[in-house]
Amino acid sequence: MQIDLSRRTAVVTGSTAGIGRGAAEGLARAGASVIINGRTQARVDEALQQMRAALPQATISGIAADLATAEGVNTFIAQAPDADILVNNVGTAFLRDYNGIEDIAAIPDEDWLALFQLNVMSGVRLSRHYLPRMVGKGWGRVVFVSSESAVNIPMEMLDYGTTKTAQLAVSRGLAEAVAGTGVTVNAVLPGPTRSEILGNYMAKQAEDNGITVEEAEQGFLQALRPTSLIQRFATVEEVGNMIVYACSEQASATSGAALRVDGGVVRFVA
Repeated sequence: MQIDLSRRTAVVTGSTAGIGRGAAEGLARAGASVIINGRTQARVDEALQQMRAALPQATISGIAADLATAEGVNTFIAQAPDADILVNNVGTAFLRDYNGIEDIAAIPDEDWLALFQLNVMSGVRLSRHYLPRMVGKGWGRVVFVSSESAVNIPMEMLDYGTTKTAQLAVSRGLAEAVAGTGVTVNAVLPGPTRSEILGNYMAKQAEDNGITVEEAEQGFLQALRPTSLIQRFATVEEVGNMIVYACSEQASATSGAALRVDGGVVRFVA
């Protein structure tokens, strides 16, 4: 399969590191003109320098904006008013221990609302802008980067899992809204991945316990994701490959789907 996106412009949010960075680099390798995003100009500039050095033939630009706010989204779209591909990747999680209902009850409103603003509303606001323009052109791709936590709710991150389920509802609803237009909307569900957030958490666990990062990852899988079939963390490039496919011309018959890159963690067939 030869994926060629040389005539397309792609926006990838939260893409200075992690899964977003993997997706942005994959899209750039496929020929797309890629616009990356981070919260600060310093992060964007650093990522641009690294990506341009690694992919000297690619067209890559960047916009600093906090997409957890309506103002930040407006700042972004003012600088990138049009796109053929939108990857709603930006998001975060609050990593906590779980010892029972008391821990869930202790999650404050501020945490719930902050995660909804970033993980859910950023994608809602950006899709609200770009989708009608894609429909007008008769071609477009929107991908929400959800998580296996959307269907395998982690009690230690109940608020995070809930936002990831919400992303599935939004992506399916938008896919139905643009049916028959040449625009597709899908969600990608990564499992445990060596992304920036989880990678840093694993590194700290390794340091605290005097073990290697690989041993910390295995401990995480055994304790929290024992159903993993690949029995390791995925790389951001592996998740990025699925995102690139969902954005390709070849994925034209895939819409409204939840595409799992979870390493087989979720134990159902559909």
